[in-house]
Amino acid sequence: MFEAGTIDSAAVAAVREERVDWRFRSVAPALSGLTIGEAAARGAKLFEDGFFGPFVVLDEEAVEHNLRTMADWCAERGVALAPHGKTTMAPQLFERQLQHGSWGITCANAGHLRIYRAFGVSRILLANQLLDPSGLKWLAAELDADDDFEFVCWVDSVRGVELMTEALRGARRKVDVLVELGAEGGRTGVRDTETALAVAEAAHASPALRLRGSGGYEGALSHHTDEKSLQLISSYVDGLRELVFAFHGKGLLDDAGQIIVTGGGSAYFDRVADELTKDWGDLDVLPILRSGAYVTHDDGFYRVISPLGEHPRIEGVASFRPALRAWAQVTSKPTDELALLTIGKRDASFDEGMPEPRLIRKSGGAPSVLEGHSIQKMNDQHAFLTLPESSPVEVGDWIALGLSHPCTVFDKWPLIPVVGPDGETVLDFVRTHF
Repeated sequence: MFEAGTIDSAAVAAVREERVDWRFRSVAPALSGLTIGEAAARGAKLFEDGFFGPFVVLDEEAVEHNLRTMADWCAERGVALAPHGKTTMAPQLFERQLQHGSWGITCANAGHLRIYRAFGVSRILLANQLLDPSGLKWLAAELDADDDFEFVCWVDSVRGVELMTEALRGARRKVDVLVELGAEGGRTGVRDTETALAVAEAAHASPALRLRGSGGYEGALSHHTDEKSLQLISSYVDGLRELVFAFHGKGLLDDAGQIIVTGGGSAYFDRVADELTKDWGDLDVLPILRSGAYVTHDDGFYRVISPLGEHPRIEGVASFRPALRAWAQVTSKPTDELALLTIGKRDASFDEGMPEPRLIRKSGGAPSVLEGHSIQKMNDQHAFLTLPESSPVEVGDWIALGLSHPCTVFDKWPLIPVVGPDGETVLDFVRTHF
């Protein structure tokens, strides 16, 4: 149905030539001066070889499981995947997603787009309006210089079409656009069919644009999985279908080639796929999911709401596994009910739930399960760990924390160790670019 996108593997490999130094605050000083590749080859151990806490790590087996699970499910359902790269901003992970068959990579703004192109990503879906003249002129030059580069972005106003058309004056290739459908209580996007048709007609008439279909983000409409919420999501995605049929009926997609219809996040991709794979009649439609958080899943928000979380809505498919873990040390125990950890808002996500204590590691010992403990609040550099009666936690212990919402974890760590089955041996490092 479609070919996977590509990335410049040489550019990705060059990431491992960067030198490790003080900029990567948690990495063991003994690795300073080595390239990232050389440091990875050392097989260093987090607690024996001098890594500074707190630190966040990636579980290699969980990452690979999630990549394979999502790729197989999308292939079976007949939907393409353009995972949102803003989750990780890690070209090494983009490469693995593309190797697992992803159609392309999604970005959020012109800065992301520039980073993606620096690594040669061949198909990019910008899930936003791009109206900045500087960004559009740069994009036009990229498209003109590389006929294999495919790009598509949103439009949601006639004024936006006018601004894009003006900024793209003189460009050799047209820019592909999708009319974004919004919803009451949502974010950007047209709110009614009349406006959508006006925007589509303007895009169709523009000498600088090519209308390709419709797109939007259903995840802004709900954070719940009750039947009413799921029906709301399905109804919204059905609206994306209705727009395509409306555009087709007015001849606005005659030059589109393969029509694109795309829905967004990692919370409701089952419902998006259900709607986008319904019968399209004679139309040649490419349905695209943009889920990004699946690559690491989490121990909070997505664990609860994902179709492949702890209460899966998809039958016969293995659930995703949480692949992110933070380690922090206990540095204070003011009372028998409270301990303070060396991790805070500058280090871990907190916007969709507090970190969850999972393991305890005492000096010289192996990690063991830690139950009945919770993080109640976080400051910039401290986490407040509530202790139950007879808690084993003492000053100096290390606590492993499950994290919620990976999108606000990766941006805090420019170099993340990837660990093996023992959770402590470093197999690789992932370099992020925020």
